[in-house]
Amino acid sequence: MSTRRPLGRKLIKAILPVALLLMLGVIGVVVWIVNGASHPPQRPYLVTPEQFRHLSDRGLKATDERWLNRDGTEARGWLLRGAPGAPAVVLLHRFGADRSWLFNLGVKISETTNFTVLWPDLRAHGQNPSIAATSFGGREAEDGAAALDFVRALKTPQGETLVNSQVGFYGVEMGAYAALIAATRDSRVRALALDSVPASPNDVLDAAVKAHTGIDSSLLQLLARGGMRLYSLGNYETTPACEAASSLTNRRVLLLSGEEAGRLRDSTAALAICFPSQAGIEIHTDLPLTGVNLSSATGAQGEAYDRRVIDFFNRALSPTP
Repeated sequence: MSTRRPLGRKLIKAILPVALLLMLGVIGVVVWIVNGASHPPQRPYLVTPEQFRHLSDRGLKATDERWLNRDGTEARGWLLRGAPGAPAVVLLHRFGADRSWLFNLGVKISETTNFTVLWPDLRAHGQNPSIAATSFGGREAEDGAAALDFVRALKTPQGETLVNSQVGFYGVEMGAYAALIAATRDSRVRALALDSVPASPNDVLDAAVKAHTGIDSSLLQLLARGGMRLYSLGNYETTPACEAASSLTNRRVLLLSGEEAGRLRDSTAALAICFPSQAGIEIHTDLPLTGVNLSSATGAQGEAYDRRVIDFFNRALSPTP
């Protein structure tokens, strides 16, 4: 027995440094993955209201606005005021994009319906964001609710409320998830146009990890999910989209996706059965073009997509068809 104890101690002493090095290595990898995935690349805006003047005078009238999120952080976006007493639509972009990716669609909505339109930059997106990291849809849902607060507080020059009680969300991927969750917290959201909806923020995180590392690894994705929970101090929102949808009643919902959305096409199709029977659901998951690549859309496919979204909001939010 006395001989085995020293041998055991020697073995532990030999293994312990290796185990510690492995642990530090794993921690380092997790930090690298989470930090890289949660900080999307910064790019110049595809278009600004000033650059849009040659296409639409209405787009030029969009103003750059600032407001506070519910956690006290600063939010920003472009605002295009509609007719007094008309509804409003808030457009939420996908992960890795920014407000400019949806600017053309928003201008068309405004031109056709005369609704007020707001394009926020979601967390960590757009040029020089005030918030460094994204939460892949969870806190963005709270930010979407704050965007609605901002829109509802808008006044006309005469001091009257600009927007009526009818408001809607358009969202793509992470933006679609954020819009869905925000709608569960605000019964005044009457219409949701959701393109390529992830089943949960984990889907967005997994895609970001793959883009950051260049590796489609379930192990890396699992490590990243654990790292996100630690990074967010346990506030990493992972409510399933289906669970959120099941609580929405008396809403109008348009679900969109297509083959180019990959696995998000399946999650969007599956979401349709999660809404209660009282909700009005329209679903199109065989589109040749989706919101994932809407910024590069041209020609007939782009016009057909825009028209589908515009017609939906016109029917869902206008007092008369």
